[in-house]
Amino acid sequence: MINIMSRQPALVAEIQALGPFELGESIRFLKGFTPAAREDAEEEAGVLRLAFPVEGSWEYAGAAVRGKEAGSVEVEVHAAAEVAPAALVQVRRILSLDVDGSDFIQLGEKDPVLRRLQSRYPGLRPVLFHSPYEAACWAIIGNRIQVAQAARVKQQIAEREGEVVEVDGHRLIAFPAPEALLGMEPHPSLPAAKTAQLNSIAEAAREGRLDADLLRAMTAEEALAQLQKLPGIGPFSAQLILIRGAGHPDVFPRDEPRLHAEMRRTYEVEEAGISELAEIADRWRPYRSWVALLLRSERERRIGEIRKVAP
Repeated sequence: MINIMSRQPALVAEIQALGPFELGESIRFLKGFTPAAREDAEEEAGVLRLAFPVEGSWEYAGAAVRGKEAGSVEVEVHAAAEVAPAALVQVRRILSLDVDGSDFIQLGEKDPVLRRLQSRYPGLRPVLFHSPYEAACWAIIGNRIQVAQAARVKQQIAEREGEVVEVDGHRLIAFPAPEALLGMEPHPSLPAAKTAQLNSIAEAAREGRLDADLLRAMTAEEALAQLQKLPGIGPFSAQLILIRGAGHPDVFPRDEPRLHAEMRRTYEVEEAGISELAEIADRWRPYRSWVALLLRSERERRIGEIRKVAP
C-alpha cells in the first residue's frame, strides 16, 4: 500500500528561460512520450504537474509548473521545507531550463534542416526523466521489449512501490526511490536478471554514482564510460542516461540508429556512415542533444514508431 503525500507549497519561484522555451511544447512532448505515461498533462491549461524522489535525500516531492509570459515559468514545490530548494533545482533541470539556450536559434541560420525543425517545434527543449536514476531504470526495464510494454511495467512498479504525491488536488504517482526499489517484490514481467540489474542501479543511486551534477561535471566520454560499468548498461543506455537523465546538452548519440536514419533522410545523405553523421552533428554544438531530440520528435510525428517498438 503506498502513501499519499499532501503538503502545501513549501516554495514558489519563477524561472526565466535563457533563449527560446515554451512550456506548452514540453507538455505536448510528454503527452506523446510513452515512457512518461503522461496522458494527464494539461496542454490547454498550461500546467505541468510532476512527482519524483529528490536526488540525494530521495524524499518525495511534487511540483506544479505554470507558464508565464516571455518564456518564464512559475514553479510551486510541494515537499518538506528542507528538500524544497533541491526539488526546485531538479524541476529546472527536468525542463532543461538550467541550460543557456540563447544561441540555439542562431544555429538554424546556417542549417536549413534545423531551421525547419525549430519552426515546427518552437521553444521545445529536452524534457528529461526525473533523474539519471530513473532513466537508468527505464533503460533496464525497456531492454529488448516493446516500449508500450516497458511503460506498463514501469507504471506498475511505480504504483506498487512508489509514492502518491498530491499536487493541486491531483494525485500523481512518483517512481520509487532507490530504497523502495531495493525492497520491491519480484515483478512477473521482469526476469531475474533485470531485477538484479535494477537493484544495482538503486545501489548506485544511493551511493551517489548516478548524481546528475557529478555526471555533468565529467566530460561526456568519462561519464559514458562510468555509466557503462553498471550492470545492464551498454552504449545506447549510457547515452540515454547522460542525455535524458542528467540533461547533458551537447552529446551526439552515436548508438541511436533511428536518429541516424532520420538524419540521413532529412539531410539527404542516404549512404552516410556514423563518422559522417557526427560531422553533420558538429554543426549543432553546443546543443547536439537538443537537435537530436528535434529530429527524433520529427520521426515520431511521421511514423509513431516509439509506441510500437523498443529503441
